[in-house]
Amino acid sequence: MQNLVILAGNVGATPETTTTQGGTKITKFSLATSRPKRDSEGKVQKDRDGRRVEDTEWHRITCFNGVGKTVAQYVETGQKVMVRGRIHYTRWTDQENIERYGVDIIADEVTFLSYGKSRQQQNAPQDNEDDDVPF
Repeated sequence: MQNLVILAGNVGATPETTTTQGGTKITKFSLATSRPKRDSEGKVQKDRDGRRVEDTEWHRITCFNGVGKTVAQYVETGQKVMVRGRIHYTRWTDQENIERYGVDIIADEVTFLSYGKSRQQQNAPQDNEDDDVPF
């Protein structure tokens, strides 16, 4: 049996890195995935402008060590990434003595499906009038 998750979506916020007392670096970020919203007959719902209505789900992604370092260095808000990892359930008692539950995705791999905005601007073609090709 295997605990395997593959998600592809958009990064919701700039990744944040912390370090444990033992020196392990942990990088966390949120990932939004979406799917078409369907009516009771299974048809895809559309808004007034004819655009497809989508349900968005948010996932908490946790990366350790090398993967976390790469994510912290290169991943930006809005960037498209694919995460391959496992589901990890947590349970804790809050300050008001209420038992809480959470779900994290522990990432083994993060694949970049697009560049971040700052990198897109660096790779944008430059207008250079000297490079005109005569026809």
